[in-house]
Amino acid sequence: MERLRIGIIFGGRSGEHDVSLLSARSIIRMLDPSRYDVIPIGISREGIWKKPPQAVELLEQGRFAELEERLNSETRALVLDPGPDSVDRLDLAFPVLHGPYGEDGTVQGFLELAGLPYVGAGVAGSAVSMDKTIMKRLFEEAGLPTVPWQWYLRSRWEKDQDQVLEAVEETVGYPCFVKPANLGSSVGISRADSREALRSALTLAAEYDRKLLVEKAVARAREIEVSVLGNDEPQASLPGEIRPGSDFYDYEAKYLKNTSELIIPARLGDGQTEAVQRLAIAAFQAVDCCGMARVDFFIDGNGKPLVNEINTIPGFTRISMYPKLWEASGLSFRELLDELIALALERHEEKGRIKTGR
Repeated sequence: MERLRIGIIFGGRSGEHDVSLLSARSIIRMLDPSRYDVIPIGISREGIWKKPPQAVELLEQGRFAELEERLNSETRALVLDPGPDSVDRLDLAFPVLHGPYGEDGTVQGFLELAGLPYVGAGVAGSAVSMDKTIMKRLFEEAGLPTVPWQWYLRSRWEKDQDQVLEAVEETVGYPCFVKPANLGSSVGISRADSREALRSALTLAAEYDRKLLVEKAVARAREIEVSVLGNDEPQASLPGEIRPGSDFYDYEAKYLKNTSELIIPARLGDGQTEAVQRLAIAAFQAVDCCGMARVDFFIDGNGKPLVNEINTIPGFTRISMYPKLWEASGLSFRELLDELIALALERHEEKGRIKTGR
Protein backbone atom coordinates (compact mmCIF):
# COMPACT_ATOMS: atom_id res chain seq x y z
CA MET A 1 0.00 0.00 0.00
CA GLU A 2 1.32 3.43 -0.96
CA ARG A 3 2.21 5.54 2.04
CA LEU A 4 0.27 8.73 2.73
CA ARG A 5 2.35 11.89 2.46
CA ILE A 6 1.63 13.90 5.60
CA GLY A 7 2.82 17.44 6.19
CA ILE A 8 3.47 18.12 9.88
CA ILE A 9 3.17 21.89 10.32
CA PHE A 10 4.90 23.14 13.46
CA GLY A 11 6.39 26.23 15.11
CA GLY A 12 4.35 29.33 14.34
CA ARG A 13 4.06 32.92 15.47
CA SER A 14 2.30 32.44 18.81
CA GLY A 15 3.62 32.44 22.34
CA GLU A 16 3.27 28.65 22.26
CA HIS A 17 5.94 28.21 19.58
CA ASP A 18 8.25 26.04 21.71
CA VAL A 19 5.40 23.78 22.85
CA SER A 20 4.51 23.24 19.19
CA LEU A 21 8.03 21.99 18.48
CA LEU A 22 7.80 19.52 21.37
CA SER A 23 4.44 18.24 20.14
CA ALA A 24 5.65 17.90 16.55
CA ARG A 25 8.68 15.93 17.69
CA SER A 26 6.47 13.44 19.54
CA ILE A 27 4.09 13.04 16.60
CA ILE A 28 6.87 12.51 14.07
CA ARG A 29 8.42 9.86 16.34
CA MET A 30 5.15 7.98 16.72
CA LEU A 31 3.76 8.00 13.17
CA ASP A 32 4.03 4.56 11.59
CA PRO A 33 6.78 4.81 8.92
CA SER A 34 5.28 1.89 7.02
CA ARG A 35 2.05 3.87 6.50
CA TYR A 36 3.16 7.51 6.33
CA ASP A 37 5.80 9.56 4.59
CA VAL A 38 6.35 12.55 6.88
CA ILE A 39 7.10 15.97 5.41
CA PRO A 40 8.10 18.44 8.19
CA ILE A 41 7.00 22.02 7.52
CA GLY A 42 8.39 24.60 9.93
CA ILE A 43 7.17 28.14 10.59
CA SER A 44 9.43 30.60 12.36
CA ARG A 45 8.30 33.08 15.00
CA GLU A 46 8.28 35.70 12.24
CA GLY A 47 5.96 33.62 10.07
CA ILE A 48 8.51 32.30 7.59
CA TRP A 49 7.55 28.93 6.08
CA LYS A 50 10.09 26.36 4.96
CA LYS A 51 10.73 22.63 4.88
CA PRO A 52 14.33 22.32 6.03
CA PRO A 53 15.79 18.97 5.01
CA GLN A 54 17.19 18.53 8.50
CA ALA A 55 13.89 19.30 10.29
CA VAL A 56 13.33 15.79 11.61
CA GLU A 57 16.89 15.57 12.95
CA LEU A 58 16.59 18.96 14.62
CA LEU A 59 13.29 18.10 16.23
CA GLU A 60 14.58 14.74 17.45
CA GLN A 61 17.53 16.40 19.14
CA GLY A 62 15.49 19.31 20.46
CA ARG A 63 17.91 21.83 18.92
CA PHE A 64 15.19 24.43 18.63
CA ALA A 65 17.47 27.47 18.46
CA GLU A 66 19.28 26.04 15.44
CA LEU A 67 15.98 25.15 13.80
CA GLU A 68 14.73 28.70 14.36
CA GLU A 69 17.90 30.14 12.82
CA ARG A 70 17.52 27.97 9.74
CA LEU A 71 13.85 28.82 9.35
CA ASN A 72 14.55 32.54 9.55
CA SER A 73 17.29 32.29 6.94
CA GLU A 74 14.92 30.79 4.39
CA THR A 75 12.57 32.53 1.99
CA ARG A 76 9.13 33.67 3.17
CA ALA A 77 7.09 31.27 1.07
CA LEU A 78 4.62 28.49 1.57
CA VAL A 79 5.17 26.73 -1.74
CA LEU A 80 8.32 24.74 -1.20
CA ASP A 81 11.10 23.88 -3.58
CA PRO A 82 9.76 22.31 -6.81
CA GLY A 83 10.06 18.59 -7.03
CA PRO A 84 8.72 15.47 -5.35
CA ASP A 85 8.55 17.11 -1.91
CA SER A 86 6.29 19.94 -3.03
CA VAL A 87 3.33 20.84 -0.83
CA ASP A 88 0.92 20.21 -3.71
CA ARG A 89 1.78 16.51 -3.48
CA LEU A 90 0.74 16.17 0.16
CA ASP A 91 -2.15 13.85 0.89
CA LEU A 92 -2.95 15.43 4.22
CA ALA A 93 -1.77 18.15 6.61
CA PHE A 94 -1.38 17.79 10.37
CA PRO A 95 -1.22 21.27 11.94
CA VAL A 96 0.57 21.14 15.29
CA LEU A 97 0.35 24.88 15.86
CA HIS A 98 -0.80 25.83 19.34
CA GLY A 99 -2.34 29.26 19.85
CA PRO A 100 -2.89 32.17 17.41
CA TYR A 101 -1.85 31.85 13.76
CA GLY A 102 -2.43 28.10 13.80
CA GLU A 103 -5.11 26.98 16.23
CA ASP A 104 -7.43 29.90 15.49
CA GLY A 105 -8.71 29.00 12.01
CA THR A 106 -6.08 30.90 10.03
CA VAL A 107 -4.09 27.88 8.85
CA GLN A 108 -7.30 25.85 8.59
CA GLY A 109 -8.72 28.45 6.19
CA PHE A 110 -5.60 28.25 4.05
CA LEU A 111 -5.84 24.45 3.92
CA GLU A 112 -9.51 24.68 2.99
CA LEU A 113 -8.64 26.98 0.09
CA ALA A 114 -5.93 24.54 -0.98
CA GLY A 115 -8.45 21.67 -0.89
CA LEU A 116 -6.15 19.67 1.37
CA PRO A 117 -7.48 17.35 4.11
CA TYR A 118 -6.20 18.25 7.56
CA VAL A 119 -6.32 16.92 11.08
CA GLY A 120 -8.46 18.71 13.66
CA ALA A 121 -11.23 21.29 13.85
CA GLY A 122 -12.42 23.33 10.89
CA VAL A 123 -12.26 27.09 10.45
CA ALA A 124 -15.29 28.00 12.56
CA GLY A 125 -14.65 25.50 15.35
CA SER A 126 -11.01 26.57 15.58
CA ALA A 127 -11.78 30.29 15.62
CA VAL A 128 -14.52 30.27 18.27
CA SER A 129 -12.60 27.86 20.49
CA MET A 130 -9.47 30.01 20.35
CA ASP A 131 -11.35 33.11 21.49
CA LYS A 132 -12.37 32.18 25.03
CA THR A 133 -14.94 34.98 25.25
CA ILE A 134 -16.89 33.60 22.27
CA MET A 135 -16.31 30.03 23.43
CA LYS A 136 -17.80 30.74 26.85
CA ARG A 137 -20.85 32.41 25.31
CA LEU A 138 -21.48 29.30 23.21
CA PHE A 139 -21.06 27.10 26.29
CA GLU A 140 -23.60 29.16 28.18
CA GLU A 141 -26.02 29.10 25.22
CA ALA A 142 -25.74 25.30 25.23
CA GLY A 143 -26.59 25.25 28.93
CA LEU A 144 -23.15 24.15 30.10
CA PRO A 145 -22.07 25.18 33.63
CA THR A 146 -19.15 27.64 33.70
CA VAL A 147 -17.40 29.85 36.27
CA PRO A 148 -18.36 33.54 36.53
CA TRP A 149 -16.35 35.58 34.05
CA GLN A 150 -15.94 38.97 32.35
CA TRP A 151 -13.74 40.32 29.58
CA TYR A 152 -12.27 43.69 28.67
CA LEU A 153 -10.57 45.18 25.64
CA ARG A 154 -6.92 46.10 26.04
CA SER A 155 -7.75 49.59 24.74
CA ARG A 156 -10.22 50.08 27.58
CA TRP A 157 -7.67 48.81 30.11
CA GLU A 158 -5.02 51.19 28.82
CA LYS A 159 -7.47 54.10 28.75
CA ASP A 160 -8.93 53.75 32.26
CA GLN A 161 -7.30 51.15 34.48
CA ASP A 162 -9.11 52.18 37.65
CA GLN A 163 -12.50 51.78 35.99
CA VAL A 164 -11.65 48.25 34.83
CA LEU A 165 -10.27 47.30 38.24
CA GLU A 166 -13.49 48.47 39.89
CA ALA A 167 -15.60 46.60 37.35
CA VAL A 168 -13.72 43.35 38.01
CA GLU A 169 -14.07 43.78 41.77
CA GLU A 170 -17.83 44.36 41.44
CA THR A 171 -18.59 41.50 39.02
CA VAL A 172 -15.99 38.76 39.59
CA GLY A 173 -14.18 39.65 42.80
CA TYR A 174 -11.14 38.06 44.40
CA PRO A 175 -9.49 35.69 44.02
CA CYS A 176 -9.61 35.54 40.24
CA PHE A 177 -7.55 34.45 37.27
CA VAL A 178 -6.60 36.76 34.40
CA LYS A 179 -5.60 35.43 31.00
CA PRO A 180 -5.27 36.48 27.35
CA ALA A 181 -8.51 35.49 25.59
CA ASN A 182 -6.68 34.00 22.60
CA LEU A 183 -3.81 31.93 23.93
CA GLY A 184 -3.21 28.60 25.62
CA SER A 185 -0.58 26.57 27.47
CA SER A 186 -1.10 28.89 30.46
CA VAL A 187 0.93 31.63 28.75
CA GLY A 188 0.22 35.07 30.24
CA ILE A 189 -2.04 33.75 33.02
CA SER A 190 -1.91 35.09 36.57
CA ARG A 191 -3.86 34.71 39.79
CA ALA A 192 -4.94 37.91 41.54
CA ASP A 193 -5.89 38.20 45.21
CA SER A 194 -5.69 41.99 45.49
CA ARG A 195 -6.04 45.14 43.40
CA GLU A 196 -2.30 45.48 42.82
CA ALA A 197 -2.01 41.84 41.79
CA LEU A 198 -4.97 42.33 39.46
CA ARG A 199 -3.33 45.40 37.93
CA SER A 200 -0.15 43.40 37.24
CA ALA A 201 -2.13 40.44 35.88
CA LEU A 202 -4.12 42.55 33.42
CA THR A 203 -0.95 44.33 32.28
CA LEU A 204 0.73 40.97 31.63
CA ALA A 205 -2.25 39.53 29.75
CA ALA A 206 -2.39 42.68 27.61
CA GLU A 207 1.08 41.86 26.28
CA TYR A 208 -0.36 38.77 24.58
CA ASP A 209 -3.83 39.79 23.37
CA ARG A 210 -6.27 42.66 22.82
CA LYS A 211 -8.98 40.84 24.79
CA LEU A 212 -8.45 40.20 28.50
CA LEU A 213 -10.44 37.50 30.28
CA VAL A 214 -11.09 37.47 34.03
CA GLU A 215 -12.51 34.36 35.72
CA LYS A 216 -13.62 33.73 39.27
CA ALA A 217 -11.28 31.35 41.11
CA VAL A 218 -13.08 28.21 42.23
CA ALA A 219 -12.51 27.40 45.90
CA ARG A 220 -10.98 23.97 46.56
CA ALA A 221 -11.18 23.24 42.84
CA ARG A 222 -10.02 19.99 41.29
CA GLU A 223 -8.70 20.27 37.72
CA ILE A 224 -10.10 17.57 35.44
CA GLU A 225 -9.40 17.00 31.75
CA VAL A 226 -11.17 14.84 29.17
CA SER A 227 -9.99 14.02 25.65
CA VAL A 228 -12.56 13.94 22.85
CA LEU A 229 -12.15 12.17 19.50
CA GLY A 230 -14.48 12.01 16.51
CA ASN A 231 -16.49 13.93 13.95
CA ASP A 232 -20.28 13.66 13.98
CA GLU A 233 -20.27 11.02 16.72
CA PRO A 234 -17.49 12.04 19.12
CA GLN A 235 -16.32 9.88 21.99
CA ALA A 236 -14.84 10.91 25.33
CA SER A 237 -11.86 9.35 27.08
CA LEU A 238 -11.54 8.52 30.71
CA PRO A 239 -11.00 11.73 32.67
CA GLY A 240 -7.68 12.63 34.26
CA GLU A 241 -6.87 14.94 37.15
CA ILE A 242 -4.03 17.44 37.47
CA ARG A 243 -2.67 18.34 40.87
CA PRO A 244 -0.38 21.32 40.22
CA GLY A 245 2.93 21.51 42.01
CA SER A 246 2.46 25.31 42.29
CA ASP A 247 -0.46 27.67 42.91
CA PHE A 248 -2.02 26.67 39.59
CA TYR A 249 -1.14 24.69 36.46
CA ASP A 250 0.99 27.39 34.83
CA TYR A 251 3.43 27.17 31.91
CA GLU A 252 6.37 26.08 34.04
CA ALA A 253 4.31 23.40 35.78
CA LYS A 254 3.14 22.08 32.40
CA TYR A 255 6.39 22.01 30.48
CA LEU A 256 9.45 22.88 32.56
CA LYS A 257 9.02 21.36 36.00
CA ASN A 258 8.18 17.84 37.03
CA THR A 259 6.32 18.79 40.19
CA SER A 260 2.68 18.38 39.12
CA GLU A 261 0.87 15.09 39.64
CA LEU A 262 -1.21 13.57 36.83
CA ILE A 263 -3.81 11.08 38.07
CA ILE A 264 -5.19 8.85 35.30
CA PRO A 265 -7.97 7.92 35.54
CA ALA A 266 -9.24 10.63 37.87
CA ARG A 267 -10.67 9.43 41.15
CA LEU A 268 -14.22 10.66 40.76
CA GLY A 269 -17.37 9.77 42.66
CA ASP A 270 -20.47 7.92 41.49
CA GLY A 271 -21.75 9.42 38.28
CA GLN A 272 -19.05 12.10 38.06
CA THR A 273 -17.03 10.31 35.38
CA GLU A 274 -20.08 9.93 33.16
CA ALA A 275 -21.09 13.54 33.88
CA VAL A 276 -17.79 15.07 32.76
CA GLN A 277 -17.69 12.80 29.71
CA ARG A 278 -21.18 13.96 28.68
CA LEU A 279 -20.23 17.59 29.27
CA ALA A 280 -17.01 17.17 27.28
CA ILE A 281 -18.93 15.88 24.26
CA ALA A 282 -21.52 18.64 24.67
CA ALA A 283 -18.76 21.28 24.75
CA PHE A 284 -17.14 19.71 21.66
CA GLN A 285 -20.44 19.93 19.79
CA ALA A 286 -21.31 23.43 21.09
CA VAL A 287 -18.36 24.93 19.19
CA ASP A 288 -18.84 22.68 16.12
CA CYS A 289 -15.57 20.89 16.71
CA CYS A 290 -14.32 17.81 14.85
CA GLY A 291 -11.35 15.50 14.93
CA MET A 292 -9.93 16.15 18.37
CA ALA A 293 -10.10 18.39 21.40
CA ARG A 294 -9.29 18.40 25.10
CA VAL A 295 -11.95 19.79 27.41
CA ASP A 296 -10.85 21.15 30.77
CA PHE A 297 -13.04 21.25 33.88
CA PHE A 298 -13.07 22.42 37.46
CA ILE A 299 -14.90 20.40 40.08
CA ASP A 300 -15.90 22.70 42.91
CA GLY A 301 -16.03 21.95 46.63
CA ASN A 302 -19.58 20.61 46.26
CA GLY A 303 -18.58 18.14 43.57
CA LYS A 304 -20.16 20.11 40.70
CA PRO A 305 -18.26 20.03 37.38
CA LEU A 306 -17.74 23.36 35.62
CA VAL A 307 -16.57 23.57 32.01
CA ASN A 308 -13.48 25.77 31.79
CA GLU A 309 -12.32 25.65 28.16
CA ILE A 310 -11.73 23.55 25.07
CA ASN A 311 -8.41 23.15 23.22
CA THR A 312 -8.73 22.15 19.57
CA ILE A 313 -5.00 21.38 19.11
CA PRO A 314 -4.02 19.97 22.49
CA GLY A 315 -0.44 19.21 23.39
CA PHE A 316 1.19 16.03 22.10
CA THR A 317 4.34 16.12 24.22
CA ARG A 318 5.50 13.12 26.25
CA ILE A 319 3.66 14.48 29.30
CA SER A 320 0.55 15.83 27.56
CA MET A 321 -2.81 14.72 28.86
CA TYR A 322 -4.55 14.30 25.50
CA PRO A 323 -2.63 11.19 24.34
CA LYS A 324 -2.18 9.94 27.91
CA LEU A 325 -5.94 9.88 28.50
CA TRP A 326 -6.53 7.92 25.32
CA GLU A 327 -3.81 5.46 26.26
CA ALA A 328 -5.61 4.89 29.56
CA SER A 329 -8.82 4.42 27.58
CA GLY A 330 -7.26 1.68 25.44
CA LEU A 331 -5.95 3.62 22.43
CA SER A 332 -2.16 3.84 22.05
CA PHE A 333 -0.40 6.98 20.85
CA ARG A 334 0.23 5.44 17.42
CA GLU A 335 -3.37 4.20 17.12
CA LEU A 336 -4.60 7.64 18.14
CA LEU A 337 -2.64 9.27 15.32
CA ASP A 338 -4.01 6.71 12.86
CA GLU A 339 -7.55 7.52 14.00
CA LEU A 340 -7.00 11.29 13.73
CA ILE A 341 -5.75 10.88 10.17
CA ALA A 342 -8.72 8.66 9.29
CA LEU A 343 -11.12 11.23 10.75
CA ALA A 344 -9.48 14.00 8.70
CA LEU A 345 -9.92 12.01 5.50
CA GLU A 346 -13.51 11.15 6.45
CA ARG A 347 -14.37 14.79 7.03
CA HIS A 348 -12.71 15.86 3.77
CA GLU A 349 -14.74 13.26 1.87
CA GLU A 350 -17.93 14.42 3.59
CA LYS A 351 -17.24 18.03 2.62
CA GLY A 352 -16.72 16.91 -0.95
CA ARG A 353 -20.43 16.09 -1.13
CA ILE A 354 -21.34 19.78 -0.77
CA LYS A 355 -22.49 21.44 -3.98
CA THR A 356 -20.48 24.48 -4.99
CA GLY A 357 -22.70 25.43 -7.94
CA ARG A 358 -26.39 25.48 -8.84
